[in-house]
Amino acid sequence: MGESSRVPAGTTAGDVILRVEHLVKHFPLTQGVLFKQHVGDVKAVDGVSFDLRRGETLGIVGESGCGKSTLARLLVRLETPTAGRALFEGRDIFELDGPDLRGLRRNLQMVMQDPYTSLNPRMTVGDIVGEPFEIHPDVAPKGSRRAKVQELLDLVGLNPEHISRYPHQFSGGQRQRIGIARAIALRPQVIICDEPVSALDVSIQAQVINLLEELQAELGLAYIFIAHDLSVVRHISDRVAVMYLGKIVEIGTDEEIYERATHPYTQALLSAVPVPDPAARGTRTVIRLEGDVPSPANPPSGCRFRTRCWKAQAVCAEEEPALALRPDADPHPSACHFAEQA
Repeated sequence: MGESSRVPAGTTAGDVILRVEHLVKHFPLTQGVLFKQHVGDVKAVDGVSFDLRRGETLGIVGESGCGKSTLARLLVRLETPTAGRALFEGRDIFELDGPDLRGLRRNLQMVMQDPYTSLNPRMTVGDIVGEPFEIHPDVAPKGSRRAKVQELLDLVGLNPEHISRYPHQFSGGQRQRIGIARAIALRPQVIICDEPVSALDVSIQAQVINLLEELQAELGLAYIFIAHDLSVVRHISDRVAVMYLGKIVEIGTDEEIYERATHPYTQALLSAVPVPDPAARGTRTVIRLEGDVPSPANPPSGCRFRTRCWKAQAVCAEEEPALALRPDADPHPSACHFAEQA
């Protein structure tokens, strides 16, 4: 989808709402029972930088274990970074506390991956969706909360009369709609969607993605949409960042990534996306990566992808490629010494 169609009235394409700069999260590894000794670190997120503009969707894709969910947890302050910063409207979110932190959480919400575990089974739908109003009572006075919750349920395509039901009385897709209703209750500016459709059937995935797009157009939301499925990300994202072992290895518009990818890892991921047209399927070369993803506790020297890359040369082990424009490749950033279109 075109980028300009997502930017709400009154903003420009350059209006950055969230800026992430060199964000790092290392989890310490220890050994010993009585006297624990620090023996290393799991480098889950290792120097991630990007901008998110108002009203746009940034897709973040990569294999399991590449650091996508850790990045999401950092951005909503569920984890504390080892280094780096994230600026929301110019203020570092990791320096906020008290009323300022509550204000941030009002504007930066999250939709969880699993609709079966992210909703409290002992709470009714009305209580779940209305809980944000208990923390921020100025948004909806007590006397109007039931009507406000019913309005939110209707907005996400659920029957407002089901306000007194419990999560187990809904399907997976309906539960995810409840989670979305809870996320938009305070009218946030940014929603981080952590694999919001990966636990759903394919037909339900399309419905949830369509709902997210409708809400974005109506409410002027910006999304960070995390997924491991490139075909899902393509339908909702304006720009796409590809992660591998804690780092972004390529970032660009949806057209640049899907039509003119230059990083070997991105090219391999795209080659594995199912193609419905048998004729097109027969003309495409599937790139099969050798070996397993290295451990984030002991990543390879230089380029982290080099142990599985068919283009790897001596320089790849000696020098880590920066995420930058490559003179001989398509003009979007790629972290590869030998970046070129497939």
